[in-house]
Amino acid sequence: MSWFSSLKAKFAPSQEVKEEEIQKVLQSYCLPNSENLLKDRISQVNLQGQILQLTINTHPSEAEQLQQIHDELADALEKCGIQELNLHVIQQKTGQATSGGCGSQQHGEAGHSCSSKPKAEANNLPPVVDASAKPEPVEADPNNPPIQKAAPQQRDVPKHPRIQHVILVSSGKGGVGKSTTTVNLALGLQKLGLKVGVLDADIYGPSIPTMLGNAGQTPLIENEQFVPLEAYGMPVLSIGHLTGDNNTPVAWRGPKATGALMQLFNQTLWPELDVLMIDMPPGTGDIQLTLAQRIPVSGAVIVTTPQNVALLDATKGIELFNRMQIPVLGVVENMSTHICSNCGFEERIFGVGGGDKISEQYHIPLLGRLPLNAQIRENADKGEPSVVAMDDAHDSYMAIAEQLLKCIEKLPKTDKDQNRIF
Repeated sequence: MSWFSSLKAKFAPSQEVKEEEIQKVLQSYCLPNSENLLKDRISQVNLQGQILQLTINTHPSEAEQLQQIHDELADALEKCGIQELNLHVIQQKTGQATSGGCGSQQHGEAGHSCSSKPKAEANNLPPVVDASAKPEPVEADPNNPPIQKAAPQQRDVPKHPRIQHVILVSSGKGGVGKSTTTVNLALGLQKLGLKVGVLDADIYGPSIPTMLGNAGQTPLIENEQFVPLEAYGMPVLSIGHLTGDNNTPVAWRGPKATGALMQLFNQTLWPELDVLMIDMPPGTGDIQLTLAQRIPVSGAVIVTTPQNVALLDATKGIELFNRMQIPVLGVVENMSTHICSNCGFEERIFGVGGGDKISEQYHIPLLGRLPLNAQIRENADKGEPSVVAMDDAHDSYMAIAEQLLKCIEKLPKTDKDQNRIF
């Protein structure tokens, strides 16, 4: 058994949904300020992936406790793998005593049996409905819309206790040199005097281990925390360090991939850092949304080429960050120009002025341009990035790092009193 296989039971990439644990939570939960159990009020349970929908019957006197019920259940069910709880409420009407011996019990909606409990047996919860099956229509009270836990906003995410700034390096599409830019800018900021770390969030295509020359190494574990590896004096961690070799595919669905990312960020003994550079996967999918909602991000850098297709995808990334309240610090135009190594002729293979267009459109600075140079690729493949190898691209990367440093210095400092403790 490989090292990763033996460890993944302890550091699972994503918390699996545990139906038995869900049943226990629902059976044991007691309604606030009463001895009534929730299980006696549930009329329908619908589970779809990591989203749980509950339909419950309540009395008018319990209206003020609905939000408390939702929040307490959401917190307890999160430990069972539930990421979103939708609580649908059917409020029962209060009726007078009838000759049928109902006494002071509350009547259900018209046509329902007269009982203070749903039709299901009092000691058994309704079965969990398979997502593939069509649930029976539920008559919802228009005065009590479904209670849904709002998605967290970037402003509400607590800061990391040891990391001053988290900077994302992102692109709308693959193949534009994002990872190469990440490692070289990280090394450049380190040369400028900052304490810098690198986290590889490209779960499906981790290339940071190769570029920093520590592929095949695995991190130690102390007190159930990863100890980041070191590369050129920087703490570094990637999913590629956990798979054991470069041939193991990471064939995970979205929840597992985002769960792995959160563990790499939260369950790692990062030292005191001025900046943690995060190499993002291409696109605007699950991982980008998870980062925006659950990791404290100070800003983002967009990497693009002058090519129109790359620009279209880059603008989508900028729009996503704007909606998630993440400031875009600037854009880097990669593969801007190519100089023939034989004759010295300069040619703009991928077009002209792409970085300028984005800069003008979104009023963000153009941090700099990088050449299409074979030395950049050769040195990255050897695990010696341009800033370390001092090749022809060294000065370009350092100039961009200097511009990025100016942007970082303008960011607000972390309030240490509000830091979370992991």
